[in-house]
Amino acid sequence: MILDQFRLDGKVALVTGTSRGLGQGAAVALAEAGADVALLDRSVPTETIAKVEALGRRVHSVQRDLTTATPAELGSAVAEVEEALGSVDVLVNNAGTIRRAPAAEHPVEDWDTVLTVNLDAVFHLSQAAGRRMLERGGGKIVNVASMLSFQGGILVPGYAASKHAVAGLTKALANEWAARGVNVNAIAPGYMATDNTAPIRADESRERSIAERIPAARWGTPADLAGALVFLASDAAAYVHGVILPVDGGWLVR
Repeated sequence: MILDQFRLDGKVALVTGTSRGLGQGAAVALAEAGADVALLDRSVPTETIAKVEALGRRVHSVQRDLTTATPAELGSAVAEVEEALGSVDVLVNNAGTIRRAPAAEHPVEDWDTVLTVNLDAVFHLSQAAGRRMLERGGGKIVNVASMLSFQGGILVPGYAASKHAVAGLTKALANEWAARGVNVNAIAPGYMATDNTAPIRADESRERSIAERIPAARWGTPADLAGALVFLASDAAAYVHGVILPVDGGWLVR
């Protein structure tokens, strides 16, 4: 039955950046679909843990700071999850950060931090989990891209560069790993009502101009990503490789 292909029963998912917002929504959605979930964050995401446990799923918290973690430390995080819950079947590279400043005055430390979290950590975690998936002959990696994987944005050169790079990395890994049973895809959220967009939403004129351009006539929520995420993490997406899937209320087609 087709609906059975969307189930994640018996699977283990590792999600980064799960204390709130899109990451918490992703962890809960995967648990609702049947997966046990590992949560990689700087600190213990107690609220998310409670939400996953309330669904009757196993959960494991692993602490790493993506601004400073080395490739070896990220590899050990994957190993820790596999020891606690079993082989990682699904990796969701959700964690991200943003720094706003005009390009001409953009601090180098802000550039470095954004690229470290949004790109370097994505590659190193994908590499660590991907090696194990390749050995087993299967797995799913879902990266979180952005509308700024397609557009340039304003005041966010590091973020735009990192999210364009995430799209390219997604395609590059898909090219290498598709024939070996590992699906690598990405979701590109539109304008979402999260902490990252709080400064934009606080500007009434800009918030209104964005909402007016979205064909769906509203900002998105973490729940709006659940269906796309579960699809890409499931057997229903077995022949989907290297896709950057916009979930944007129609923003890109306006």
